[in-house]
Amino acid sequence: MVDDRIHKTEDEWRQELGAEQFHVCREHGTERPFTGVYHAEKGEGTYLCSCCGEPLFDSDTKYESGTGWPSFYAPLSDASVETSEDRSHGMHRTEVHCRRCGAHLGHVFADGPQPTGLRYCINSVSLKMKRKTPGAGED
Repeated sequence: MVDDRIHKTEDEWRQELGAEQFHVCREHGTERPFTGVYHAEKGEGTYLCSCCGEPLFDSDTKYESGTGWPSFYAPLSDASVETSEDRSHGMHRTEVHCRRCGAHLGHVFADGPQPTGLRYCINSVSLKMKRKTPGAGED
């Protein structure tokens, strides 16, 4: 398998990304709940990494969690995302990253719906939606 991972310096990322996108995706920040463009999105499509375009989640797995962030019960595939331990802010959580560019996406929790029981709580700014509807284009 060819390694298609993206390796850039933080300065290169800073030049390519907006301030909030850089803060969330490269500095492991978070957007305020209920402020992201996709938290209430109901359209059909594929959610891509906003930094590199890697397909991450499908709208079929998106659900309303009431948390204020887009929530999915599964990634597009097991190879779409990677996780790591996050002990920041006095908490113990599992951080979710884009497997291709390493962008911080959000966190995954074991309080989601079936069939997985997982809740991938993802920042809107780390996503870009490619709609299934012909002519709708990408957001």
